[in-house]
Amino acid sequence: MIDASLTDPDLPGTVRVVSAHATDVGRVRETNEDSVLDAHPIHMVADGMGGHNAGEVASAIAVEEFEKLTVQENVTIEQLGDALRSAGARISGLSADDERGAGTTVALVATMVLDGVGYWVVMNLGDSRVYRLSGELFEQVSVDHSVVQELIDHGDLTDAEARVHPYRHMITRALGVGAEPDPDFWLIPAEVGDRILVCSDGLTNEISDEAIERLLRSDADVDDLSRAFVRHAVEAGGHDNVSVVVVEATALVGLSAGDAQQRGSGAPQPAIEVEEDTHPRGADGAGSSGEDAQHETDGTDDAKDGDGTEDRSQ
Repeated sequence: MIDASLTDPDLPGTVRVVSAHATDVGRVRETNEDSVLDAHPIHMVADGMGGHNAGEVASAIAVEEFEKLTVQENVTIEQLGDALRSAGARISGLSADDERGAGTTVALVATMVLDGVGYWVVMNLGDSRVYRLSGELFEQVSVDHSVVQELIDHGDLTDAEARVHPYRHMITRALGVGAEPDPDFWLIPAEVGDRILVCSDGLTNEISDEAIERLLRSDADVDDLSRAFVRHAVEAGGHDNVSVVVVEATALVGLSAGDAQQRGSGAPQPAIEVEEDTHPRGADGAGSSGEDAQHETDGTDDAKDGDGTEDRSQ
């Protein structure tokens, strides 16, 4: 349901952004089953899967449901959850027409305001990813819902081994597949100059996190960056569809330039109560490397038992 109070572009704390997106079918696939939503306050990538054109339809449905919220300047976690459930119900209905069923990953960043403070809201379901560059900090915020990620978490696999593991395409959660959608959410105080990358695994399977960080730290604007990410992935092999959205925070409503600089220098930020073990993953694979990142999760531990896996290699 649309909240009229969140349509005010001058609401104190609102994050002003510039953004751009790019997508490519790659060099192997015949069709592009990715769908992208790049309409503030939601910047999203959905990577579809399924027989025939089911994946393409599933990812498009996800975009349609979240697009309804783009009449607002900010969103709530409840609204994101409602959009996800609506999309999941519609996608589940596609299975009756396709023996392989249909599903899609979802990864997004949106903006919200709490007590006059602007936040990034990161949500993911599946193995599409969200990265953040904020000052000296670079991190993968989202955590993949995949077989190899579980093996990494259990200490049975290294990151390098995961990149070539035969189960690297198998995910443990997806929208429209299995039980009720169980996404992860993160709330991160926004800083002027932050850069956020939302991408399908068609990017991360082709280029390293080090290459991603170098590009995000470059002087290129968001348009050039989005095209560069896709170009690098295709040139590296293009084994899958590749889609990216690059978002950059340019201002925070009601925050002066001096205040913005102070916030970016490590000044204490408002805290949100969360479980201690659910902070965003830092570069070392453990907790966040900065106290400004807060993670709120819904059923992460339950997912380790799995509702089954989906093989996306076909």
